[in-house]
Amino acid sequence: MALPIRVPGRRRRGTRPAEAAWGYAFVAPAIVLFAVMGAYTIGYGFSLSFASWNGFQPHWRWVGLQNYADLLWASPHWAPIVHQAALNTLWVMLAVPVLTVAVSFPLAVLLNSVRRLRTLMRSVYFVPQVTAGIAVYFAWQYILQPDGAINLLLGSLGLGSLRQPQGFLGNPSTALPTLIVITVWSAVPVSMMLYLAGLQAVDPALVEAAQIDGAGPWRVTRHIIWPLVRPITAIIVLLSLRDSLQGFQMFLIMTNGGPGYHTNVLGLQTYRLAFLSQLDTTLGLSSALGWMLFVAALILAAVNLRVMRRAT
Repeated sequence: MALPIRVPGRRRRGTRPAEAAWGYAFVAPAIVLFAVMGAYTIGYGFSLSFASWNGFQPHWRWVGLQNYADLLWASPHWAPIVHQAALNTLWVMLAVPVLTVAVSFPLAVLLNSVRRLRTLMRSVYFVPQVTAGIAVYFAWQYILQPDGAINLLLGSLGLGSLRQPQGFLGNPSTALPTLIVITVWSAVPVSMMLYLAGLQAVDPALVEAAQIDGAGPWRVTRHIIWPLVRPITAIIVLLSLRDSLQGFQMFLIMTNGGPGYHTNVLGLQTYRLAFLSQLDTTLGLSSALGWMLFVAALILAAVNLRVMRRAT
C-alpha cells in the first residue's frame, strides 16, 4: 500500500498568509502610534508654517510663504530679531564644537594614561552630565551674579579689573561668551567618554612601534592616535552642532535671550514665537523657523559627514 507523499511547500504556502496577518497585527499598534504622533504631527506642523494662527482662533489664515519671507527679510519687526538670533547661533556653533574637542580630547588622553584612581577621575569628570540640567543652570546663574562667587574670587586674587559689576550674564559683552563656556562645560563629559572608548580600542602595538622608532608622546598622539579617533570627532562635532543649532533650555533659564537680544538664539526664538507671544498670531512664524532649523541641521550633518569621510 503506497503512502501519500507530503509536500512541505504546500503547507508553508497555506500558513504564510496567517503568519503575515499575525505579524501585521503585532506591528499595527506601533504603526498607528507613529502615524498619529509622528507623521500627523509633522504634517500638521509643516502646514502650519504656511498659516497665521495664535492657537485659539477657530480657523487658520493661509498666508503661503509670507511667514518665511517675514522671518528672512520682509518684516521690519521680526527679521532683525531673527538675524541677531542667527548671528548668536552662528557664534555658538563655531565655538562650542571647537572648544569641546579641544578640551575633551586632551582630558581623554590624560585619563587613558593614568593608572591609579582612573575610575574615580572618570566619575568626577562625568558629574556635570548626570546632574539635573535646570539645577546646574540655576547654580551657574547664582555664581555669575554681581555678588556671586566669580566676582568675589577675582577680587580676592587682586583681579578686580576683571570683575563685572552687572554680573557676567548682565553685561552684553560677556553674556554670550559665558553661556558658550557653560555649554562646553556640560558637553565635555560625554565627549571625553567617547574619546576614551576610542583610545582604549587603539591597538597598543601601533603605539609601541612608533615609540621604538623614536616618536615622542606628541608625535604618537598627532600622527597615530588622532587619525584613528577622527570618526569619533565627527560624531562629537555633529552632536555639538545639533545642540548649538536647536538647543535653547540654558539660554531660556539663565538669560531668556537678554540682555536685550545679545543671547537670543534661533531655538529660543522659535520657542518664544510659539509660547511667549500671548495671543499674537505667531505660531506659523514659529513653525516656519523650526522647519528652517531642521533643513539647516540636515545640511550641516551632510557636510560634516562628507568632510570627515574625506579626511579619513
